[in-house]
Amino acid sequence: MKKLNEINISGVSLPLYAFIVIVLAVTIAMGKLPLNMLGLTLLLVVMGHLLYFIGEKLPIMNSYLGGGSVFTLLGATLLATFHVIPANIITATKGFLGDSFGFLDFYIAALICGAILGMNRNLLVKASARFIPVSLVTMVVGALSVGIVGSLLGQGFGYSILYVSFPQMVGGMGAGILPLSKIYAANLHGSQAAIFSQLAPATTLGNILAIIGAVLIVKVFADSPYNGHGVLIPVNKDELKKEKLTLDPTQIGVGMMFAFSIFLLGVICNAFVPKIHSYAFMIIIVFILKAFNAVPKPLENCVAMFNQVIMTNLTHAVLAGIGLSLIDLSTLAKAMTWQFILLSLTSVLAMGLASALIGKLVGLYPVETAIGSGMINNSMGGTGNIAVLSASDRMEMIAFAQMANRLSGAIILILGGLLASVLS
Repeated sequence: MKKLNEINISGVSLPLYAFIVIVLAVTIAMGKLPLNMLGLTLLLVVMGHLLYFIGEKLPIMNSYLGGGSVFTLLGATLLATFHVIPANIITATKGFLGDSFGFLDFYIAALICGAILGMNRNLLVKASARFIPVSLVTMVVGALSVGIVGSLLGQGFGYSILYVSFPQMVGGMGAGILPLSKIYAANLHGSQAAIFSQLAPATTLGNILAIIGAVLIVKVFADSPYNGHGVLIPVNKDELKKEKLTLDPTQIGVGMMFAFSIFLLGVICNAFVPKIHSYAFMIIIVFILKAFNAVPKPLENCVAMFNQVIMTNLTHAVLAGIGLSLIDLSTLAKAMTWQFILLSLTSVLAMGLASALIGKLVGLYPVETAIGSGMINNSMGGTGNIAVLSASDRMEMIAFAQMANRLSGAIILILGGLLASVLS
């Protein structure tokens, strides 16, 4: 028993964890799991931490395939696919992450606000001025590369861009291929449901390849001078120093209220300019506040504390939720032709390589740029960003990732409307 107690999963001893899992499993088997914040949070946290723990212990998985983060995603997806988790819980989880409960908004609001306010101001301003142009050029390279390879494979230049490149770059499901499918349907006079089912496999496969790509980039360039270890731009060590915070319950609450208030400002702005996502407005607002030193240091520390608590406890839960409710293996399997896989891979490789090279030219670390622009712009929006950054141990780049992803998503929706009838 002593040896078992020495094994812990995210701070919980193995015997206690086993007890929690048994209680959860019995409750699910009886059909009595509360499909509310209490039941779903416990399910996702317990499942997420357990799958992450297992993934980190598996030899090939932990070295080359994304370790705990990817295993959490795939493990949860398999549990849903093989009906180990009941369908009503999967449906409830989708609502819990999305509009019904907004668990994902809760998580991302904490991450964005904490990441930007906790960053050195000079570093943020200098890096952003170079990072945004790199992301824009990378998108053009990615789309053209997929189109050209699609032509060579007999898939068609326009078709490859519209149904592989654009859905991989548009930023996920809800704020990405859902509105994109509506735009295509309106322009092509087709069925939105049919078009959505054509776009979804590219979004899903692109995200999986981006996660694996980010992990391999970090592995290959682990000891390279091209690796900024989570920092986009070369800076002196003083700029990277962070104040060591002692967590205080009251201050964590203050940080939560401030972060959520900024998110609501983003929601208000989105109501006036619907084409720009609330997350994008939130990033802009926090960026401006940080650039002008408008937030007092004690308040910044409160937000950083809140960010720390949420990241530590809920990241694996979010990954489990994504796997359970947002990745459909059956739809993905039906689309798995070798041409489709090669086109999806082309997008990830071309954008990763382009962003690294251009990033190097403008003075950014190629590893961070390849992940933050190349891989992130092939991911499923906010959820995909978390998966890519978590797998590559780059969660401090969440603000830049969201910036790149939301910017690319908005541009793709505009281009989709302009080019759908031209390229189809």
